[in-house]
Amino acid sequence: MSIRLKILRKKLGVTLEALAQKSGMTKSYLSKVERGLNTPSIAAALKLAKALNVKVEELFSEDSVSLDNYSLVRSHERQALSGTDASPGYAVLAHQVSERSLLPFIIYPPAEFIDKTFKEHLGEEFLFVHEGRVEVDFMNERVILERGDALHFNAQKPHRIRSVGEVQAQLLVVVHSSE
Repeated sequence: MSIRLKILRKKLGVTLEALAQKSGMTKSYLSKVERGLNTPSIAAALKLAKALNVKVEELFSEDSVSLDNYSLVRSHERQALSGTDASPGYAVLAHQVSERSLLPFIIYPPAEFIDKTFKEHLGEEFLFVHEGRVEVDFMNERVILERGDALHFNAQKPHRIRSVGEVQAQLLVVVHSSE
């Protein structure tokens, strides 16, 4: 039985540090689990699944999950993957994420660029501003998006996003990755 923790964590954009904090486990233990040096107990697997907002069986799936069925995540079932209740960060809008190449998220960007670092990853990214206004910083260019605007770009282009204006921005973000 192999654990798919690293695949899930990377696809969801969760750092090892963030997962350690959210699950209450140490970074070194999680690293060993990801490398197959440790197998988590049932209790630990349940904590990891809850921290990543996935079903526990998705952590241990040997066979590929059937994608014939649809994935439905009701608004009241969404769990923030980062941030707090006051500033939720983002939440995944699909199940069986390790098997999917399109990953939909709802993102609540902060009012300030908290990281000096820019995100970049394989694949493509699509943003749709559902509420508020955002500023997308591409290092050498900044773009302001209003409610209803959409932006599609190569995700290897370094980028970061912040909410601007009075209203907390809400974005539908879809990431495509063939990893």
